[in-house]
Amino acid sequence: MINLVEDIKPISYVKAHTADVLKQIREKNNPMIITQNGEARAVLMNVNYYQNIMDAINLLKILSIGENDIKNGNIITEEEMDKRIEKILD
Repeated sequence: MINLVEDIKPISYVKAHTADVLKQIREKNNPMIITQNGEARAVLMNVNYYQNIMDAINLLKILSIGENDIKNGNIITEEEMDKRIEKILD
């Protein structure tokens, strides 16, 4: 969860305290919003946090594809799937 006091910093702070910023991101595992001229411009985050977000997005995409297939009737029975698998394995 982003802490509005600790996790939003101006670019000048990030430039002057880069090591501290990276340490905070690593230890707290929270993204940091970087501002420029008072406006949000970028997000700095731990690589693992980013990977988790990407994994979640990809999983949601897969679920969405499956839901669309069900809506459009693009489904097969368990028996048909078993036959296809057996054919591939033979």
